Amino acid sequence: MPCGAFKEIKEDKMKEIILIKNGELALKGLNRSSFESVLAKNIKRRLHGLGKFKVTCLQSTMNIEPLCDDFDMEEAIKRISRIFGIAGFQRAAAVEKNIDEILAVAPEYLSEQLENVDTFKVEAKRSDKKFPLTSPEISREVGGAILEKFSHLSVDVHNPELTVTVEVRDNYAFIRGNQIKGAGGMPVGTGGKAAVLISGGIDSPVASWMVSKRGVVLDAVHFASPPYTSPQAEMKVHDLLRKVSAYSGDIGLYTVCFTKIQEQIRDNCPEELFTLVMRRFMMRIANEIALKNDCQALVTGESIGQVASQTMSALACTDDVSKMPVFRPVIAMDKEEIIAISRKIDTFDISIKPFEDCCTVFTPKHPRTRPTVQMLEEAEKVFDIEALVKEAVDTARFEVISDIR
Repeated sequence: MPCGAFKEIKEDKMKEIILIKNGELALKGLNRSSFESVLAKNIKRRLHGLGKFKVTCLQSTMNIEPLCDDFDMEEAIKRISRIFGIAGFQRAAAVEKNIDEILAVAPEYLSEQLENVDTFKVEAKRSDKKFPLTSPEISREVGGAILEKFSHLSVDVHNPELTVTVEVRDNYAFIRGNQIKGAGGMPVGTGGKAAVLISGGIDSPVASWMVSKRGVVLDAVHFASPPYTSPQAEMKVHDLLRKVSAYSGDIGLYTVCFTKIQEQIRDNCPEELFTLVMRRFMMRIANEIALKNDCQALVTGESIGQVASQTMSALACTDDVSKMPVFRPVIAMDKEEIIAISRKIDTFDISIKPFEDCCTVFTPKHPRTRPTVQMLEEAEKVFDIEALVKEAVDTARFEVISDIR
């Protein structure tokens, strides 16, 4: 359904609002109001700068009501579609609880949608039991008014192209068309905080998006190895996180200079263990950054068996040095499934830009696929691990990534 498929009514018969369905939040118990409060704050933050408006919580829904004539409704709809915690939403006309007003406004307000379909039905919901007509009577009256104006239409109560909903509540009657699917999930800020290890590939931005969908606030840790990696590789990570932040909100990015550690690994470790030792150092550094910033978990884009360092044995060796849980949202997904999500969130074309990241520096020809923790601990004895990790953490560069500039 085109976002702009609504006709403006110049007479002072109605005002246009956005109705939001909370979805999973409706299943919450006594703490539901706290989740709704976080969602309302996220909506206000995401719509800031589009004009004056107010957000009202009503039962399992929310209303966004513009308070000025220049409120940017089209941009608001675009931003709302990317706010986690919203199952669905739609633009709606709010009119007086009067059947004559409803019959006058409904065909006109939804005229562009009605002109582009062949079948429809009307659903009425009468929350205000004092309203003189019953729900079936409202449906019949509104359906008759629409058929009178749009003679090409026919009623299909089982599989209509357009469902016209009239909902009579305490203050207004709301008239709306088909619901637009929301981003789903839980409001960001209700699921804790995690640090994602982001490389610049396809998988880690998708993993970031997936864990954020469950309400998790994100920090990000990126490892750069100049001169082996370029400034363009770092900008690629910025661009990826900016796309993710359209859903997650602002992301704090820590860029770690990893050159010294990688060179020491190259010079002192068996080649077959390069990648595994490197990833264990990454985990240690990410842990320290995460702990400093009150994160409760790490997030990676690893998937079982995708590469040699992501076998079950290798992942166990990586997790061995972590002080906190490591979430891997794409762990059991095929590459095609991951790519499909990356296209959906608009990160794929950025991810495939040909700029080297540190994971491709000093790649072994024949990496070990069944390592053991003891094997890696033996290889790491040559390093002053604590000093290397401390230096990397202390010199990490911090910045905030946001899609709203």
